[in-house]
Amino acid sequence: MTELTTEQVLEIDRQHIWHPYASMTKALPQYVVASAEGVRLTLADGRELIDGMASWWSVIHGYNHPALNQALQSQSQKMSHVMFGGLTHEPAARLAKLLVDITPTPLQKVFFSDSGSVAVEVAIKMAIQYWHAAGQPLKQRLISLRGGYHGDTFAAMSVCDPVTGMHELFNQVLPQQLFAEAPQHDFYSDCDAADIEADIKSLAAQLAQHQHQIAAVIVEPIVQGAGGMRFYSPKYLNRVRQLCDQYEVLLICDEIATGFGRTGKLFACEHAGISADILCLGKALTGGTMSLAATLTTAQVSQTICDAEPEVFMHGPTFMGNPLACSVAVASIELLLNSPWQEHIAQLQQGLEEGLAPAREFDHVKEVRILGGIGVVEMKAPVQMQKITAACVEQGIWVRPFGKLVYLMPPYVISPQDLQQLTSALLTVIEAHRK
Repeated sequence: MTELTTEQVLEIDRQHIWHPYASMTKALPQYVVASAEGVRLTLADGRELIDGMASWWSVIHGYNHPALNQALQSQSQKMSHVMFGGLTHEPAARLAKLLVDITPTPLQKVFFSDSGSVAVEVAIKMAIQYWHAAGQPLKQRLISLRGGYHGDTFAAMSVCDPVTGMHELFNQVLPQQLFAEAPQHDFYSDCDAADIEADIKSLAAQLAQHQHQIAAVIVEPIVQGAGGMRFYSPKYLNRVRQLCDQYEVLLICDEIATGFGRTGKLFACEHAGISADILCLGKALTGGTMSLAATLTTAQVSQTICDAEPEVFMHGPTFMGNPLACSVAVASIELLLNSPWQEHIAQLQQGLEEGLAPAREFDHVKEVRILGGIGVVEMKAPVQMQKITAACVEQGIWVRPFGKLVYLMPPYVISPQDLQQLTSALLTVIEAHRK
């Protein structure tokens, strides 16, 4: 097969490829990636960029990792795919057992899907079907937090923030959910019980008023990701768990962005010492190598569903439990667990804090927030994404901001030298990005 030139790739891209959250008539410039290794992207013109995004937070071990490549190659010699209806295989069994072992008790049952948004769809359907099976079919609505983001498919969109989220266009056709105010006390706040009660008042009121309609509360534990990159108090999450128990509703924890160590705990809900009734995982599940997601639940939830008509859970993706994806997920998780990942995250947090701290002195910066492997610079005004992305490329880094947020979530394996170069370059871009 004859290779396309860079110009041919870009022309085909302009004519035919629709990128995420992009226009086909006013398309943003695209940068052609020729290869990727470690924390670097090599563009077709030979320039190298330090990746500050880990490909939307998923490539935690860096690119082209030999252990992940080997897992794919070995599995491809056996089978790349087989239907999961009526058939099973070793990679899925290994991955399911591994996930059950490392996630908080009492999660025991694993449903595989293709992407994070679908994992949330599965969780929502699971919660609604659970209550139908339990003889309470009116419990069909969810409560979500304002400022939350849970995905781009329809049920997932319905629990994203209806005002500041990305899906306002679809509000009239989405399921009508309930929304509680987001907590105001951040992760590092020295807040007392009264502070948390003030934060939780909105959610408590919704539960008290609508408990007979509510199937589940869905939250992003500790970190509200694409909805604003806010870090809230673990004490708040602990109270959410208590309220769900009090009002007999399920708790769905969306750990698609936070799972597998990003916040300094293997799963962010561990900061609060709680477990979910349903847990959604994705992104870093395969180390960013393939698309795969998982929704975990308890034996009690699964048994209730399966003991009632139609005696099955009503969902089944074609590529569910793909052997290649399951194999590389096992390899990725084992690679993480066998590494000093806590030290890596601690070093990453320290490097982000030291590197981004000077931005606090910029008059056009509202706040700088750091937690684990997440560094956020919130501007006072929305950024010009095309301008700031291009400036980052000129500085030799890949960063893609949104709204007022310029943030970093680099691979865990980034060296101190590369991290210093990444943050220094970003500071240069932010300092120059004045209205």
